[in-house]
Amino acid sequence: MKTMIKTVAAAALATLALGAQAQAAFPGDKPITIVVPFSAGGPTDRVARDLAEAMRKPLGGVSIVVDNAAGAGGSIGANKVAKSAADGHTLLLHHIGMATMPGLYRKLPFSVENDFEYLGMVNDVPMTLIGKPSLPANNFKELTAWIGQNKGQINLANAGIGAASHLCGLLFQNALQTQMTTVPYKGTGPAMTDLIGGQVDLMCDQTTNTTSQIEGKKVKAFAVTTSKRLTTPALKDLPTMQEAGVKNFEVTIWHGLYAPKGTPADVTKKLNDALKVALKDPDFIKKQEGLGAVVVSDKRVEQAEHKKFVAAEIAKWSPIIKAAGVYAD
Repeated sequence: MKTMIKTVAAAALATLALGAQAQAAFPGDKPITIVVPFSAGGPTDRVARDLAEAMRKPLGGVSIVVDNAAGAGGSIGANKVAKSAADGHTLLLHHIGMATMPGLYRKLPFSVENDFEYLGMVNDVPMTLIGKPSLPANNFKELTAWIGQNKGQINLANAGIGAASHLCGLLFQNALQTQMTTVPYKGTGPAMTDLIGGQVDLMCDQTTNTTSQIEGKKVKAFAVTTSKRLTTPALKDLPTMQEAGVKNFEVTIWHGLYAPKGTPADVTKKLNDALKVALKDPDFIKKQEGLGAVVVSDKRVEQAEHKKFVAAEIAKWSPIIKAAGVYAD
C-alpha cells in the first residue's frame, strides 16, 4: 500500500514538474498571434504590427504574427480570442471598442469584463476630421458652411458599427445637430481608399491612420479631437474642435492588449513584462509619436488598472450610445 502511495505521489510530482517546466518555458518555440479585429492597413493593425516587433525581443525572439479577423465592429475578432486556448499564444489588440461593444450589441457571445485577462494599455490616439481631396472647403469654417448648404447629401464614412470612426462620426453629427448618410466599411483601410478616391465625403479617424495621408495631401484635414493642439509636424497647424467652435468635443482612442480568460498568471505576467519593455522601446515610441499617438506610461500599464479603466469607459460610453439609439444585432 505504501509503495502504491509513493508511486502515485511521484507521478503527481512529475506531472506538476512537467507543467511547471512548460509554463516556465513560455513562449517556447510556438508563435504568438495577435488578433486584430479590423482589416489590414487600418490604425489598429498598424499599432499591432509595431507592437509585435517591439515585444519580440523581450519574449526571447519568438515569432509574433498579426491575424486580421475583421467584422461586426470588432466583436468577431474579440470572440475568436475569447474562445481560444488560454495558453498565452493568442492575444487580442483592441481599441475603445472593448468599452462600446456592451452598449452597442444587444447580445454578445462573450463578456468583455469576464472572458479576458487584461494585459495592459498600449497607447492613446487622437482623432482627426478629414475630407476627400476635392471637397471645396479648406478650413473648418468653410466646412460647416458647406455642410449647411448640402444637408441630406453628405456621406460620412466609418470602419463599421462600433468602430472608433463610427463613434466619432456620431458625436460630430450630434455636435452640429445635423444628419449625414453614414457609410460603414469592413475596416478603415477600405474606407480611407474610398475617401481618397472621392466616393465618400468625410471621415473622423485616428491619427495612426490619417497622419500619412494628411502629410501626403491625399485628404483634407479640418480639426483634431483633443483638448490641445498636437505637436506632430503634419498635424500641428490643425485647430482643436473646441477652437473651431464645437464645444465639449473631445475623443481619444486607446488600445489595450488581452488574453483569453484562464491564461495562467505566470504567463500573463511574462506578457505584461514584455509589454512594459516594448512601451519603453525608443523605436516603438518614435513610430507611435510619428503617427500622433501617445504611448501609455501611467498606471494603466498594470493589469488590474487596465481592467479598472475599461470598466470606467464602459460606464461612460453605454449611456451615450443608448441616447444615440444605435444598436447592432
